Amino acid sequence: MKQSRIWNVIMLFLATTSLFSCAQEQSKVYVESSLHDGWQFKQASKNEWKEAIVPGVVHMDLMRHGDIEDPFYRSNEKKVQWIEEEDWEYKTSFDVSEDLMNKDRIEIEFEGLDTYADVVINGIKVLSANNMFVRWNKDVKQYLKLGENEMKITFRSPINEVMDQYESTGFEYPADNDAHEKKLSVFTRKAPYHYGWDWGIRLVTSGIYRPITLKAWDEAKLVDVWVRQNHKEDRVELQHTIEVESFEDGQVQFVINSQDNSFESIQKTFDLKKGLNTLDLSFDIIDPELWWPNGFGEPHLYPVHYQLMSDNKILDELDRRIGLRTFEVINEPDSIGESFYMKVNGHPVFMKGTNYIPQDNLLPRVDSSRYEHLMNTAVASNMNMIRLWGGGIYENDYFYELADEKGLLLWQDFMFACTMYPGDEAFLENVKNEAVDNIRRLRNHPSLALWCGNNEIQMGWENWGWQESRNYSVQDSVLLYDYYTKLFKELLPQMVEEHDPGRFYYPSSPISNWGELEDFKYGDNHYWGVWWGKKPFESFREYIPRFMSEFGFQSFPEMRTIKKFATEEDWNIDSDVMKTHQKSSIGNITIKEYMDMYYREPKDFPSFVYLSQILQAEGMRMAFEAQRGAKPFCMGTLYWQLNDCWPVASWSGMDYYGNWKAMQYFVRDAFTPVLTTMEEKNGQLEVKIISDELADRSADLKLELYDFKGNQISTHSQKVEIPSNSSEVYWHKDVSDFLKGQDKKSVVLVAEVISEGKVLTKNTHYFVPVKDLKLKKSSSDIQIEQVDGGYDVTISSETLIKNLYLEIEGKGFWSDNYFDVVPGQLSKIRLETDKQLKSEDISSFSVVDTF
Repeated sequence: MKQSRIWNVIMLFLATTSLFSCAQEQSKVYVESSLHDGWQFKQASKNEWKEAIVPGVVHMDLMRHGDIEDPFYRSNEKKVQWIEEEDWEYKTSFDVSEDLMNKDRIEIEFEGLDTYADVVINGIKVLSANNMFVRWNKDVKQYLKLGENEMKITFRSPINEVMDQYESTGFEYPADNDAHEKKLSVFTRKAPYHYGWDWGIRLVTSGIYRPITLKAWDEAKLVDVWVRQNHKEDRVELQHTIEVESFEDGQVQFVINSQDNSFESIQKTFDLKKGLNTLDLSFDIIDPELWWPNGFGEPHLYPVHYQLMSDNKILDELDRRIGLRTFEVINEPDSIGESFYMKVNGHPVFMKGTNYIPQDNLLPRVDSSRYEHLMNTAVASNMNMIRLWGGGIYENDYFYELADEKGLLLWQDFMFACTMYPGDEAFLENVKNEAVDNIRRLRNHPSLALWCGNNEIQMGWENWGWQESRNYSVQDSVLLYDYYTKLFKELLPQMVEEHDPGRFYYPSSPISNWGELEDFKYGDNHYWGVWWGKKPFESFREYIPRFMSEFGFQSFPEMRTIKKFATEEDWNIDSDVMKTHQKSSIGNITIKEYMDMYYREPKDFPSFVYLSQILQAEGMRMAFEAQRGAKPFCMGTLYWQLNDCWPVASWSGMDYYGNWKAMQYFVRDAFTPVLTTMEEKNGQLEVKIISDELADRSADLKLELYDFKGNQISTHSQKVEIPSNSSEVYWHKDVSDFLKGQDKKSVVLVAEVISEGKVLTKNTHYFVPVKDLKLKKSSSDIQIEQVDGGYDVTISSETLIKNLYLEIEGKGFWSDNYFDVVPGQLSKIRLETDKQLKSEDISSFSVVDTF
């Protein structure tokens, strides 16, 4: 079935298998084969054919043959821009057997053609593609012949293709992230970030970036199985809408089998008419196990197998995994302003998560291991939601399958961001096909939470001065907003209502602007007062919205990553290479300005890189704690951004190679189900405990004040009753009384919440900025013990170590890093590695080593 044979698609995408059957081997009713072998490519204006790899894109093939250097290295980005202005041709041949030719239907599915592509089979053009986000299916039996067949695909330059349209428009669209003097990206339904972004390289790719599959069948096939849920007191009714394409009138049986014996098999006979048939079938699951987001319970999935049968033959079949849950977005006027929060299975849930961008500019390079590492990072970081941002792509099926498995709710933007778009009939029809295809592909996933029309366009139109900066006439402005209305307030909500009714849709994120405090009472917000507004990190405690769907601060990737794209002569924030790998218009200077606020001047470039990560982590922790502490006024924090698409200085918590920055460790600790925070307000020190748990809990709150030599100055302990889903102050005291004359620059407060013998959360508080702390150099004592999969590492010190960073040569993952070591206390962490190590193989670095 063209959009739901999930595991077959995964096998094709990851293993490029040559041939397998989705039906019983002896029946040969339905067969599939991938068309990934024997491809060649060339520049259309030349005659030299070279080997190509499919799935792939032209930049990857050119690199493989040494025709271009790695665009990610140093400033090579500038050397490859010619590629986007050329046409490219790909060709292959494949055999068609007599058995295959005798099938009723033979179809080719292109899961992803990037972007303007003409497909020719045996000299006849069978398809013209114009949308990277759409799966293209074509009945090709009439174009095939027995034996060898040739397929050729010509990719037309996405730059040249729309140049006439650009030049005839009469005004320029405000696509500021398009790194070209002519803003052409808006005319093409292609990943916007390919054209450049304020964290992204410009690589305007072309190619067969997702699998191609040849499919053949007899009699009838499953086109789609759409499952809707009706939750009742002790059961869930599963309402199935089944689409079947039949080549003749007849009778079939539709069979539903539970692969884990959760329910008895269901079978129903249907009469089919020739053509497309829509069938309905419902059944109940009694005492259902619900699907819960990460941190709230198991994301239980029911494995279900569907079969379409006739005369004891399996005509078609597919597998699905169904997660039973309810999900609501509550966005309505209230006594404060306008709410924006989510309920899962009837419970209000604080959303902890992030914004996701595609993992590579060269998309076919993202294999299963990279998807798994990213999703495992989200789970380990205690997240329950990921926002798929509108300047990227609709991800492949494996991404959504992993989200289903791991309990990660997905906020799905449509692929529009940060500019106005055309609204002519041809453009709207193209978008309609894109929306329908992706809505139908994704709507069965329990991880899919909501649809959002675009990223920041409404806010940009109202607040970013586009009209004035581009001298739009009144007529231009009226036309552009009419286009906006047609696309985001009419077409897309109509498609959601028609194909995924009941799912929340809203036209644009955010709802409210970040300039005025009053705006923070309404809906979701993207707060950029920190970074773009140059406000101090402490403003995170004041500017708290009902739902924070975007905010962030930049850092550099670690030195090991920098060494992969730069030489030592480039190790300067003002070098051409570092500027190439910094796409924010205010980037490196802004990092330095904030660093000067909170830290001493670093002694060299590696120290600057390290401190940039600590700066980012500490500033963002302030935001996480403030937003979680403001519940239920605020009910979500999605930071910008989880990952990178190339090695770059950016807002990410995890760099291009999957290495956790300091912030990722801080995210994990700030997103624990139970969190304690400490904040000074008007001379008072407040200790707050925040719980996202669905049950009340009894615990002990323990506070210990130490000097930097490890002497305990004071201690406090009390029993606490922590209500479910709460945020409350449990202890407060005058700071002067609490410190008892101790030097603020030489003490640290450690807070723990302990329940049933387990430390639920641990946090530290300093009474002055880090640059004012009286830190002294100390050699940490590191002991290691080999265990399965790596080493237990125990660290101790005679004096305080601020933000200890541990590193080994080669691959390894630290269970914790960039953490504080309190003297007199042992810090025990796990290093996952397959290397044989001694203690001296571990290098360390801390704040005191930067000056």
